[in-house]
Amino acid sequence: MKANNNRLSVEEFRDAKKVPLTIILDNVRSVHNVGSIFRTADCFLIKKIYLCGITASPSHKGINKSALGATESVDWEYAQDAFAIVQRLQIQGHLIIALEQTSGSENIVDFQPLKDKEYVFVFGNEVHGISERILHLADKSVEIPQFGTKHSLNISNAVAIAIWDFYTKSNTFKVELH
Repeated sequence: MKANNNRLSVEEFRDAKKVPLTIILDNVRSVHNVGSIFRTADCFLIKKIYLCGITASPSHKGINKSALGATESVDWEYAQDAFAIVQRLQIQGHLIIALEQTSGSENIVDFQPLKDKEYVFVFGNEVHGISERILHLADKSVEIPQFGTKHSLNISNAVAIAIWDFYTKSNTFKVELH
């Protein structure tokens, strides 16, 4: 069996119809996690990534080590204040989803994206999670169920699961490779 090397160029990626999903990384400490998230965002045609607070930007060589060039294809922007970005996107009509374990969070299995809506998934610091200010602003909190002794996933794994779940449930786009 031969590998499928039919991939989009960076230019084709930029021109392609994107999944109606933006990612906000708020105060993510690990540059390797950020790079992995860029790679996942590229893989699933995610619209944009906002890097906020202490989250490093692609000028950091550690990001590029795990991103493998995805920082060139995925649209991104740095913003000091994630709360301001969340407010702005919410005003623009995006639905804000906090990926966090809260007393009122919905199991990701039950989460169903609405057709023709733009979404923002917010992910917080690896230790402290998403700030209370952003949690109160979010339209919904969604969590990935976990059954072992640990009650958290590595953030790059959590982002990958959440994006894959959104991608498979959305069915609002199809990409045809030539």
